[in-house]
Amino acid sequence: MTSATIGRDDRAITRLARAHDASHFLLTPSSVAIPQTAEDVAELMIEARRRRMPITFRAGGTSLCGQSVTDGMLVDVRRSFRDIEVLDEGLRVRAGAGATLAAVNARLRPYGRRLGPDPTSEIACTIGGIVANNSSGMLAGVESNSYHTLDSMVFVLPSGRVVDTADPTADMTLRLDETALVGGLHMLRTRLRTNPSSIADINRLFALKNTMGYGINALLEFHRPVDIIPHLLIGSEGTLGFVAEATFHTVPLAAHSAAALALFPTLDDAASAVPGLVEHGFEAIELMDVACLRVVRDQPTAPALLRETELTTQAALLIELHDVDESALATRVAAAEEALRELEVVDRVELTTEDQERNALVELRRGLYALVAGARTSGTTTLLEDICVPLEQFASMCRTLDELFMKFGYDILDVPLFAHARDGNIHFLLSERFDEQAGLLRYRRFARALVRQVLRHGGVLKAEHGTGRAMAPFVNDQYGDELYDVMREIKHLFDPAGVLNPGVIISEDPDIHLKHLKLMPTIEPEVDQCIECGFCEPGCPSRDLTLTPRQRIVLRRELTARRDDRELVAQVAADYEYEAIETCTAAGMCAVHCPLGIDTGELVRNQRAERAHGVEKRAWNQAAKSWGLATRMGSAALTSAKSAGPIASVVAKAGRKALGSDAVPTVDRDLPAGSGLRRRPKLRDRRKGGVAAYFPSCLQTMLRSPGQGVFSALDELCRRAGVPVRLLDAADLCCGAPWKSKGLVDGYETMREKVRGQLRSREGMTVVCDSSSCTAALTEMAEYWNADVLDVVVFAARELLPRLTVTAPIDSIALHPTCTSSRLGINDSLLAIAEFISDDVVVPASWACCGFAGDRGLLHPELTASATAEQAAEIGSRQFAAYASCNRTCELGMSRATGQPYVHVLELLAQATR
Repeated sequence: MTSATIGRDDRAITRLARAHDASHFLLTPSSVAIPQTAEDVAELMIEARRRRMPITFRAGGTSLCGQSVTDGMLVDVRRSFRDIEVLDEGLRVRAGAGATLAAVNARLRPYGRRLGPDPTSEIACTIGGIVANNSSGMLAGVESNSYHTLDSMVFVLPSGRVVDTADPTADMTLRLDETALVGGLHMLRTRLRTNPSSIADINRLFALKNTMGYGINALLEFHRPVDIIPHLLIGSEGTLGFVAEATFHTVPLAAHSAAALALFPTLDDAASAVPGLVEHGFEAIELMDVACLRVVRDQPTAPALLRETELTTQAALLIELHDVDESALATRVAAAEEALRELEVVDRVELTTEDQERNALVELRRGLYALVAGARTSGTTTLLEDICVPLEQFASMCRTLDELFMKFGYDILDVPLFAHARDGNIHFLLSERFDEQAGLLRYRRFARALVRQVLRHGGVLKAEHGTGRAMAPFVNDQYGDELYDVMREIKHLFDPAGVLNPGVIISEDPDIHLKHLKLMPTIEPEVDQCIECGFCEPGCPSRDLTLTPRQRIVLRRELTARRDDRELVAQVAADYEYEAIETCTAAGMCAVHCPLGIDTGELVRNQRAERAHGVEKRAWNQAAKSWGLATRMGSAALTSAKSAGPIASVVAKAGRKALGSDAVPTVDRDLPAGSGLRRRPKLRDRRKGGVAAYFPSCLQTMLRSPGQGVFSALDELCRRAGVPVRLLDAADLCCGAPWKSKGLVDGYETMREKVRGQLRSREGMTVVCDSSSCTAALTEMAEYWNADVLDVVVFAARELLPRLTVTAPIDSIALHPTCTSSRLGINDSLLAIAEFISDDVVVPASWACCGFAGDRGLLHPELTASATAEQAAEIGSRQFAAYASCNRTCELGMSRATGQPYVHVLELLAQATR
């Protein structure tokens, strides 16, 4: 009998949406399981072994080599296994397989520590994937990867046994209960340790960054099963067992750093300079060739050095220094400048410690993969290869790669090459059309030639991205018959039924790297650049309820590719409206996290526009014409519903059943009454001057605050600070967000013209809005008008705080930034106000968009409940004196989630300065 805690979702929409990961491979799972505990996973493994059914684990889905795709059972561990516990004042940290690296580092930051592995996919990659691939990154090298920083591990073996290596009895349990596995590993260990040639090969290959095959160095470096097994599981890509959680030794978080950019005449000049620079102890030396530079120079933060240079053959080195001590860094910077002056460069940006300049340089490299992949020709599939060679072979290997590109007809200006040069770790990105036989044959010949050249240079075929399917046929080439045979034996000892992720790492199919290749059909232009990297997923409010932005996009690709399969299309269509359209907040957090700035909400809004019927369009267009009446009626309806109590809830449920859940909002005891606020200035206010024009949002009319309300608070604060602000006549106006989010173009244009007429009379004056979502929408609406739109928190931080005195400080504040305050870049102002009135301000480490998104939280309260679950639990772990945000609907959403009265931060500012 299946455990009640194991979720099953085998609908077509789920299987197709989860089929895709960041790799260039594609298989559609036959079933999807969503376990919550290690014991659940054990049950699934036993089931898979009994049924001889392939089973594959998926968390962040950022792997690039086909490790997390399957046509068997896909086990989604992203929704659970997210626990994080900081130990020993940050010296160690315990994290579940579903926790993202960014979330773990956020918990460690107050202790001045971080995890050793630092892949650039930090925002989306999970601990499970980091362990499964033995990830490293720009700073980790070999010494700080997962293998070398592991402290203990909880894992599940294919037999169904759950083992916690921190348990003092774990080693004895393994010896007694897993005798075949332990005995076989002991024999393999003896076999390797008595073969000098094997020892020499292992020591040579694992001195480099190396994720090719299994980590058989563990058989030489450890002797207890409780140590050997977890270190073999690291880098095993889900083929030997499942890692539920891991405890790591952390590394210092360097609070001080410097960065420089050196531009060389050619790639060979840049690569040849690397060995000399390594001797100076730089923490990072990152190589970018001319194809990379042509992409990154278009970024807003690109230095003038790149923007103003005609890029033809050049290459650049990004050089970084990191230190925990500021004075020590200053000394190192002075010494490093001497070394950099000796370089024969075209030009360079000198080492800078200034935060904005340094971060601008570093972010060019950290976002490089997505940027160069997004620049591919529409319809092509990208492949990111990843090799490593000894440092003395680095320049030669770079030259050889360019020769290979030209030999096989790849234009070197279309094949970006970049590298963690300090480690001899080279990446390059191919774009290929796998829907054409010529493209497939060309890639096949190129791959064989690449293997020969890497091995000729003494290198490894995979440095940090794992073996996957991409290099499985070449593991024997890499290690030779003896060591490959050891790896095959390891696979058989752990997984005798061969059901764990078959085809990955160990494969008898010499062409598996050419099968099940992903096609990328052209779809909507709003999202056509998407490379399915998954960076958008952790910040998506609907990620644990329905679909993520990546999954919404891949469904469009699947439906395009499978349009002739009417039965499958019909199965997807049955769930598509709710899963893909109704539960998307269209709030734009995906665009914040996407390196390419793709806003999947734009795709959803267009789909909503296509589905909007004539009655809905006419009703909303009429509402735009008489919005003041509509908001007053809405306010009155809310007040009536509040008074009616349970009766209103019953009526709302009946309406939702009859008209649909996306047409009638829910009504419950948490829904506030209407405020009844009139947003029309009094006659005397018309003659007043002001430093700004106040545009109060209609949210203030519709939804009563549990406090005094931001409308009243701003008036009080301006009077107290002596800052005159004129109230705009906004009684019949709106920022346009309700129409835009629903894709109602006509209604939006009607409102846009009304707002334009009002703001034209205030041309050149700063317009202040009191809800962050409305500020964002009004800013977009007025993009080409002569209107400076500010959010009220920015206005207050600039104009009011210097003129106010705190008389009644607030003991503690739980602060909730919003998705739009993040998109607008105003969280610093929000935090400044909170810290002005309290010495204890907490933004939860698990902060995320609340998912309320205008009316989404009223129409689909389950969306907000899902989006806020983690942060509500974190906030509930202690009591705060006050709870604040900067958007009325978000305040309502967080109040519902936590049971605490969230108010606008200006209400607290007014309270603290009376």
